[in-house]
Amino acid sequence: MDALCGSGELGSKFWDANLSLYTDNPDLTPCFQNSLLAWIPCIYLWAALPCYLLYLQHQHRGYIVLTHLSRLKTAVGVLLWCVCWADLFYSFHGLTQGGAPAPIFFVTPLVTGVTMLLATLLTQHERLRGVWSSGVLIIFWVLCVICAIIPFRSKILSATAQGKVSDPFRFTTFYLYFVLVLLALILSCFKEKPPLFSPVNVDPNPCPEASAGFLSRLSFWWFTEMITLGYRRPLKEEDLWSLREEDCAQRVVQRLLEAWKKQQRNKTAVAFGKKVSSEGEVLLEGQPRPREPSFLRALLAAFGPSFLISFFFKLAQDLLSFVSPQLLSILIRFISTPEAPSWWGFLVTGLMFTCSVVQTLVLHQFYHSVFVAGLRLRTGIMGVIYRKALVITNSVKQESTVGEIVNLMTVDAQRFMDVAPLLHLLWSAPLQIFLAIYFLWQNLGPSILAGVALLVLLIPLNGLVAMKTRTFQVKQMELKDSRLKLMSEILGGIRVLKLYAWEPSFLQQVEGLRQRELWLLRKIVHLHAYTTFTWTCTPFLVTLITLGVYSSVDERNVLDAEKAFVSLSLFNILKMPIAMLPQLISLLVQTSVSLKRIQHFLSQDELDPQCVERKTISPGYAITIQGGTFTWAQNLPPTLHSLDIQVPKGALVAVVGPVGCGKSSLISALLGEMEKLEGKVYVKGSVAYVPQQAWIQNATLQENVLFGQALDPRRYQRTLEACALLADLEMLPGGDQTEIGEKLQPQASICSPQSSVSQDNP
Repeated sequence: MDALCGSGELGSKFWDANLSLYTDNPDLTPCFQNSLLAWIPCIYLWAALPCYLLYLQHQHRGYIVLTHLSRLKTAVGVLLWCVCWADLFYSFHGLTQGGAPAPIFFVTPLVTGVTMLLATLLTQHERLRGVWSSGVLIIFWVLCVICAIIPFRSKILSATAQGKVSDPFRFTTFYLYFVLVLLALILSCFKEKPPLFSPVNVDPNPCPEASAGFLSRLSFWWFTEMITLGYRRPLKEEDLWSLREEDCAQRVVQRLLEAWKKQQRNKTAVAFGKKVSSEGEVLLEGQPRPREPSFLRALLAAFGPSFLISFFFKLAQDLLSFVSPQLLSILIRFISTPEAPSWWGFLVTGLMFTCSVVQTLVLHQFYHSVFVAGLRLRTGIMGVIYRKALVITNSVKQESTVGEIVNLMTVDAQRFMDVAPLLHLLWSAPLQIFLAIYFLWQNLGPSILAGVALLVLLIPLNGLVAMKTRTFQVKQMELKDSRLKLMSEILGGIRVLKLYAWEPSFLQQVEGLRQRELWLLRKIVHLHAYTTFTWTCTPFLVTLITLGVYSSVDERNVLDAEKAFVSLSLFNILKMPIAMLPQLISLLVQTSVSLKRIQHFLSQDELDPQCVERKTISPGYAITIQGGTFTWAQNLPPTLHSLDIQVPKGALVAVVGPVGCGKSSLISALLGEMEKLEGKVYVKGSVAYVPQQAWIQNATLQENVLFGQALDPRRYQRTLEACALLADLEMLPGGDQTEIGEKLQPQASICSPQSSVSQDNP
């Protein structure tokens, strides 16, 4: 590096400890300032470029029009490129005039000039991809300003000490460069307008995070409005923002559903191998070995990128947590050295403060990322289970009760959300423990092996506890399914149960299941309490044993302030992963049980969507059945035999018969809800179906009519008129705001020749 900086009047060494460290007025050498210090922002931008371009390739939101802000950013970038290349041409000019500029005066202007041109082109590329706030470029400009502050001070001190400027041209271009870089940083803090042709957001209360800039996201400034509103008055439901588009169930569930369908399509993938026959060794190529679809792989394919982003946040936070103990060690040595320059203490303290601030920012970004990912996990799992419940066959419905499906959507899906924030401890905890032990070895030597031995002894013990907990967890979930099934049956037949006074009998059955479940829960809680107590005491015992062994093995081992405080700081870092391990083990055990239950349910047979043909049908007919034989389950005899039906287009058909003759089964066969054994079914177009079982939401009459859609007054009024409900609404004291529902007492009954609405019939 010294060869790059040359010699002579403008040359210098790369590093001079007497100039930079052992002085009351520290400074860096001109060679260091013109080389490494100027290259740091360039190295960062070129290193981040491939990943950022890959990100932009998948983030096309439409282009942003060329605004005054974008033009100003581009102009500043072009001026910076011109300033850097002016330095380069000045060096060539000196070479032609017989001078011998150092190679660094050619390399650094060339590198920084190309980098400034890259930053300018990247600004325009972001505009074309619809990025209104660039975190990559903001960090780049921050690094440029920070790395330019030291030469800014050095050149002023040098000119003051010498009474003149040794190189006026480079002195002028540098301060032009500094002003332009500072201006570029200020401009990058402002976000651009929304992309052109982007979808219009008609939401009356959209989430501000979706349109927040990089600095707002980094500091969570976008959330300030909600905090201020909550401080002024209690928050209401309408104050809450709507979900971002990428967090809505419509997109999250569809993403997971596509990943799961891909796993099901890969079920028939085969692996080629060898098969040995009884008569001899025969090589049979192409023997299919089906691979079961994995719901875990589907989850990783759908939500893996979200956890990958949080992985980098967690890695940065873990590494930064070990910087503070090293800075603390330097600070203690500085206090113990009276002859050390005073600026050392200010520098170390400033670095400790900066490290803590950066660590806090990164940690909260990590928590935000993993909690959002956990919420998406639960939403996606609940949606996939719900959609599966709509298409399972009747034989599967007999095995998977409503209580079990509800249990899957509530308890089992919640387990994934609970484990998501702690999932990174699978790699983070070993990394933190390894780094803590390494630095403790540097500080205390082999004495740390006593504490490590205690940790190793606890691993198999807690492994046995985890296996036992998993066994209890499986049994407890089975009992919970049975209890929910029984409760659903009781609530469904509560009228019959009351009429026959069967409450004590069913109460005894529910209490029996609950007592067995409570017994298992006590066992699980006892094991969890044991694990928690063990791992809570472990950091204290490790610290006590390590420091005790260190003091007793050698009389020369003295616990001075540096060793004691640094060791305690490292032990505090070691305490967190050790304390969280029992909770992680417990949640992983519960989640593994839930994963198998969900995968088993999602792998059940579904109704064939192609059993009813809708594209091809004989002309003039709306419904055709040719030799149709249908059954409710494969293990049951056929319910409908050899049906041949043709319904002309526009005909009104009524199916009449006694109870149990198959009228409802015929409708179910046309809807594709029965399993077709033989024949063909053709239905033209879509079908409107009104079931004979009434169903009402526990809400107002207006909400039942709207059914979750936004209120359109004109369409709503036409609907009421078409259903002849206007006269009935006049009879209700609350009009269309009257509360109705299956579980509510009827406040009024509507009866008219045209319609009827009561608590049992909508």
